[in-house]
This record gives sequence, C-alpha cells and structure tokens, in this order.
Amino acid sequence: MPRTTGTTFTAQQLETRYRNSFGRAAGYLPKNRAALDAWLEDFSRGVHERRARNAIVRRRSVDDLARLIERDGIVRMYASLMIDKANELHPDAKHRVNDIPDLLDHLDCIVTSTPEYHPQGDPDRNFFPLSSLFVYMMMTEPGYAVFRDQGFNRALLGILREWCAHLDSDDSQEVVNRTDGWLSPAAWDELGLDQFRIDPDDPHGGFPSYNAFFHRELKDDARPIDGDPNVVVSANDGRVVRIRRNIEHRDEQFWAKGQLYSLADMLDGSDLTDSFIGGDVFQSFLSGGDYHRWHAPVTGVVRSARVVEALMFTELEGVEEPNAGTQSQVYGASVNTRGLVSIEAPAPIGMVCVMPLGMTEISSVTLTVRPGDQVTKGDQLGYFSYGGSSMCLLFQKGAIGEFLVPDNTTGDMEKGDPIKVNAGIARTTGRA
Repeated sequence: MPRTTGTTFTAQQLETRYRNSFGRAAGYLPKNRAALDAWLEDFSRGVHERRARNAIVRRRSVDDLARLIERDGIVRMYASLMIDKANELHPDAKHRVNDIPDLLDHLDCIVTSTPEYHPQGDPDRNFFPLSSLFVYMMMTEPGYAVFRDQGFNRALLGILREWCAHLDSDDSQEVVNRTDGWLSPAAWDELGLDQFRIDPDDPHGGFPSYNAFFHRELKDDARPIDGDPNVVVSANDGRVVRIRRNIEHRDEQFWAKGQLYSLADMLDGSDLTDSFIGGDVFQSFLSGGDYHRWHAPVTGVVRSARVVEALMFTELEGVEEPNAGTQSQVYGASVNTRGLVSIEAPAPIGMVCVMPLGMTEISSVTLTVRPGDQVTKGDQLGYFSYGGSSMCLLFQKGAIGEFLVPDNTTGDMEKGDPIKVNAGIARTTGRA
C-alpha cells in the first residue's frame, strides 16, 4: 500500500490515523478529533495573544532547540516543511503554528503548563499538550523524518525534562485539589482513588506536585500478589497489546506492516540478547488513569538495570489499517526511550527482562533498583512520571508453558484484556 502523507490524506484516513494514535487510545487526547482541533485553535490563540503582549518567556530548553534549528539546515528544512504540511491537513484553522518561531513560542507556553482535570465526556478533556501540538505534524512525511533525527530528539528531550521539572515542583500542585481537580469527586470515581495512599486531611492529598499524584502509590492490599511459585505476574496495570512467541534475534522487518519484534533492537545490543532468542514477548499499555509504578513479575536477582534514551514522538509510517495503533506500539519497543531491567530467576524461568517504554510527552522512566538487588515477586522496580507508557516482558525459550490471559487479536489496543499488577499472566513449564 502506498504511503499517505502530507496533503494526500483523505478525511477518513485522518480519522483513522487519529483514532489509532497512542494519546487518544490511552485517554490523554480527546476521543473526538473536532475537540482536538478546537483545543489546538484555542491554545494557539492564547499563545498569539501572549506574544502580542510580549509575555512569552524564552525557556532554556526551547532556546537550545532554536539554536539547533538555526545551525542545522536539514533540521530547519524538515521542520519548516512539517509545519506547512501539517497546516494543509486542517486548512480552516484561524489560529495555529505558522512557522518555526511560532512553534518555539508554543513550546515555551507548554513548558510551564499543568494538566487540569476534566471529567469524562468534557470536550475540553485534553491531558497531552505536546502530543496535541504535534499530532498533525507527526502525520507528515517531513514530520516522520524530523522526529527521528537524533539532534532534534535530544533537544525535545531537554524540553520534556524542563516540563517534568515543572510537574515535579510545587508550582504544579494547585490542580491536585478536591473541588474541580484531580481529587474531585468525579476524578475519585473515574480513577478509583480509594485504592491509593492519599492523605484525607490534606487539601492536596499529601501530594507536593502533580507528578507525585501521577505516580501515586497503591494501598498495601490493593493488588494482592499471586503466590503460586509457578505463576509469573503482571508488572503493571494496563491492557494486553500483543503476545508473541519464538521471537528472533534481529528481524529486519520490525518497522514494517505486520510488526515483528526484533531482540537486538529492543535490547540495545545487550549481552543478554542471545539468551532470549526463541522466547516470548508479552506487551501491554497503560492508560492515563492506570497505576504508573511497575513491579517484579518474578523473584530473583537484578543482573542489569539501565535506561536507553531514544525516540519519543515517532510513529510507524504507511499503516492505515485498524491495527495501526497496535503496530506502532510494537514498533516503539525497538526505537523508543525504555528501561531494561534483567532479573535472573530460578529455573525453569531463567532470565526475564522488564522493559518499560516511554511513549510521547515526558517519556520519563525512573528505575528504583540496581544490579545485584534481590527482588521478590511484587517488589517495585520503578515508575513513570507524566507521559504515555507501554510495557514489554521478555522470557527465555521454554520458560513459559502457557499464558493465562488471551492475546489481543483485535488489532485494537483499547480492546485488549485488562491486567492488574501482581495478578497472574503466565504459568511456567514447571520443569527445573
């Protein structure tokens, strides 16, 4: 199928691309694309009004991106073309990103913004400002190129880190309130906040910042651990994306339609790569309201633990079928920012790799274990700060006798079976 980029998109293809975007599936972006367009226009209007008042402060990280674009003609060319092509996709907008200086002003305004709570069904419900800003840009051919450029990606990472610092600060605390914020009755019901550790006497629930709320901790009895020694448990809350068996060392088609897992790319050249040949991958994704800490699926010793800083805003090209969202998730396992935590468990399980994937926005992966740590099934391994996220678990050949949850064969990541951290997802072969 030929690629459909730039002005060649039909209205239906635009709908399909948006419907399969990670942010929409995860509940961070509006379900209705018209609501996204309204948000974009309103946000751009605000940026342009602030610029008219000389009220935009240039942030250090945005200035770094500006200098990169100024000195790198290739990045400048792709970025300019990306903006032009994105505007061709929604030509009726009165307020939008018009050029590179305009893009920089939009980023300056995002860096100090904080996601506000909006109840389900509210057309203003939009928790991902960067994904919203980039949504049409990422659909264009120059957009595919520039978001994969290493220099551009590093500059974006700097912007995301500065935004993360804001969300870690007390400047972001005001949205965590009990009236119309993230502790309001509507949010309490939607997010199941009765399962979490929240200070009932503090107006902000005991959370000093928005991020502290985002990666809030569960109550001790909220996720009981399956104690069967032959059962592997889920590392996270979420939904099943895909289960694949007999994975290959390097699949040169990992980026193509059909989406195969490629161990050498996923594991970033790890010495452990060969030990997973012929094994299994269990992938899931976390929605915006899910618990965003992740735990040990098995008991064992941590042999390695590191974060691979890689891409963040990148999607699979040329896929418009209903399973495009799932395929982009699998693609992200080889190219996105990700953690690699390898745990050596007793036979018959052997080595297990826990691979949290940062998807869009912050793409923040924080590890709370180190090599040499002894972990028990259910122990915390790390957490995501604000941003989209996915998880892969890798098992060695012969370790898993059967999976206890069904594969998602729908091609729609929103329709995968729900999973809960510490609940069983697989049974071992039982042979030491």
